[in-house]
Formats: sequence, structure tokens, C-alpha cells
Amino acid sequence: MLAIARSRPPGPFRPGFWRSPLRGPWLTAVFGLVLLVGISVLFVTGLLSYAAYNPGLGRVNDHTPGKGLLGFYLFTWPTHPYWLYRVTQGVHVTLGVVLIPVLLAKLWSVIPKLFEWPPVRTPAHAVERLSLLLLVGGAIFEFVTGLLNIQLDYIFPGSFYTLHFYGAWVFIAAFIVHVGLRIGRMRRALRSRSLSAELRTDTAHTEPEPPDPYGLVAAVPAAPTMSRRGALGFAGAGSLALLVVTAGQSIGGPWRRTALLAPHNRNPGRGPNGFQVNKTAAAVGVTAAAIGPAWRLHVHGSGPALTFTREQLLKMPQHRAALPIACVEGWSTDDQHWSGLRLRDLAELAGVPHAGSVMVQSVQPGGPFSNVLLAGNQIHDPRSLLALHVNGAPLSINHGYPARIIVPANPGVNNTKWVGALTFRT
Repeated sequence: MLAIARSRPPGPFRPGFWRSPLRGPWLTAVFGLVLLVGISVLFVTGLLSYAAYNPGLGRVNDHTPGKGLLGFYLFTWPTHPYWLYRVTQGVHVTLGVVLIPVLLAKLWSVIPKLFEWPPVRTPAHAVERLSLLLLVGGAIFEFVTGLLNIQLDYIFPGSFYTLHFYGAWVFIAAFIVHVGLRIGRMRRALRSRSLSAELRTDTAHTEPEPPDPYGLVAAVPAAPTMSRRGALGFAGAGSLALLVVTAGQSIGGPWRRTALLAPHNRNPGRGPNGFQVNKTAAAVGVTAAAIGPAWRLHVHGSGPALTFTREQLLKMPQHRAALPIACVEGWSTDDQHWSGLRLRDLAELAGVPHAGSVMVQSVQPGGPFSNVLLAGNQIHDPRSLLALHVNGAPLSINHGYPARIIVPANPGVNNTKWVGALTFRT
């Protein structure tokens, strides 16, 4: 032991470097319990978000090829209730942002463990250290890439969907191992002190926890400058502040004005088309020529291809649906009133009344979401439309003129804009 002590590198590897009297098993366990619940919800809603893209339909929708067994749970995404994706993705994004102060507090509470010396003592300790490395690295990777995606800042290499999907599975595997190793320790730590008593203890009466065998309690604690009540309140206040400036983009209504961190304009203008736009026509290269008088909708099915002008589509029976647009970045619109042709009616015109899927092709130049496949239940829902109008007015160019898809509970990016062709399949 003396030789190990002499060989320790200086600075954070020395026990006396970490002196906060607040660190200890109890405080770490409290932050850990919050993360245990929060990350579990994050993971489940993340899996639901991936399923909502219907990747099981094929490579058109599948942005994580080679997932193999990791896609074991995939199912056909429902259209009821119509606000389903708005809620699941809103919870996923908002909760991810809200948990950031708690994650940082938890990392602060255990940071001495990251500088243990020697780094590896036994094979079992090596497994624990590896899981810790994957846990911390995975958490940072998932939260950072998620935040960048929310802000539409794609500075990372490759597809966000692929990186975030595989990163989530690596992280959750390390998370499960870590919980399995520490759940008993966490229970004992939570029982060691009373939460109500800690919330009544001020800074002057704050004392270090008893020495622990895990190395969290400072060997030479300094005088407290904050109580544990203050530490919990600081993390909680940070989470509350982030909730206030984030949740409004999903809740909508007057709360939208509070969404200061929302990447999309909170005041997108007035009029029937005055609601949020993910990407404008100019941003994705949709030209006036592609959606001008020469535009045609091509419908393919069991017989000869059908071709329609917008004027011909407008003469067909029009149907209405009140649906929001909800996007993977967590923002959503309030319900908008769409009108146009039912997809199931177009399937019948194409000679495929019992269509099992439809390929939707946009006139948007090639990109990961210029084409999309919709499932049979989405085609046959009476609220699924090829929309021509919104809120009583023709679609604006940025909202998909001349025609766009709108399907209940569908991720916004799969509600294809600037539709040029529909191919119904059995």
C-alpha cells in the first residue's frame, strides 16, 4: 500500500485533492435515483421514436442499417391517438434537457472515483471500470448529440440517427451493468440518512458523511460552503429552469413563447400558414420550376399510372382532419386544419384498395427523407390525407405546396412535403 501511495500521480489522483464535505454515498444515491428513473423513461421513449419511423418497412425508412437484433421490438406504429408522437417525442427531448443538471451533479459527486489509483486492481475491478468508462462516455455522447440535433447543429460525422441509435444501446448496456453492481449500495445509502432531515439542515450544520469504503467521502474535508439541501436545490433549480425554456415547444399554445431554447421560430408569422416549419423549400433545394404549373402528381398501383394536375385534385371530394406536426427535435405545432384527398381513396383509384404500404416521393432533390414509406394502417386511417389546403388556405411553399402528406401520430419528417408521386403496394 505504501508503494502504491508513493506511485500515485499528483493532483486529482491524490485522496486529499477532493475536499468537498458534501460528497458521499447518500448524495450520490439521491442523484442516481433520479437518473435511474429519468434515463429509463428516456430510453423507452427513444425506442418509441425509432419505431415511429417504421424502419421495419425497409431501407427507405431505415437509417440504421445492420441493426440486427437491436430492432427486435419494432412494431407497426399506430395512428391512434393522433397526438401520440407529439407526446412521446416531446417527453423524450424535454426530459433529456431537464436531466442535464442532474447528470452533471451526479458526475461531480463521483468524480474522485474516475481518478482511482491504481486504475485496475483485479479482473472484477477492470470490468467495473470498463462499464464506468462506457457509462460516462455514453451518457456524454448521447446527451451532446441529442442537444446538437435539437439545435439542428450537425457537426458530428455521419447520420445523427445511426450514431444516436447505436450510442444509446452501448450506453444502456453499461447503464444496466452499473445499476446491477450498485443497486444494493444505493439502497443502503438512501436509508442511511433522512431526506427530510437533510432538507432542514443549513450550511452551518452540514457535516461530512461517515467515512465510506468506496472513496466518495473526502479524506480531509474542507469547511462547507453549501448544504446538501443547497446542492439538491441547485440541481433542481437548473432542471426547472431548463423545463421552463424547453417544454413550451412541445406543449404549444401560449407556452410556446417560453421556449427560448427552441431552434424554430416561436413567432412564425400570421395567417393560415403561420406555424412552424422544419426546413424551408429554399433550404432543401426545391425550385419554383419543380412546383410550378408543370407540376403533376403521379399515382402508381396495379394498373396504368395516373397523372393529375393540382386543379384536377381540387375537383375531387375533399376531406378534413385536425392534426399537429411533431418533429424529432421535440417541437410540435398546435392542431392545424388540413384538407385534401384521403390516401385510401387514392389507393382505390390506383387499383390497390387494400394497400399494405405506399412509397411517397418528393420533388425535393435527393436526401435522406425525400422518399418515405407509409404503412397500411396509415393509408387507411380516414384522417390520412394528401393535403392541398391548411386552415382554409392553399399550402404555402414552405409547408409543402402543391401537395403534402399529413398522417396522424406520424413524425413530421415522414409527413412528406412537395409530393410528386405515390406508389401503392399490396
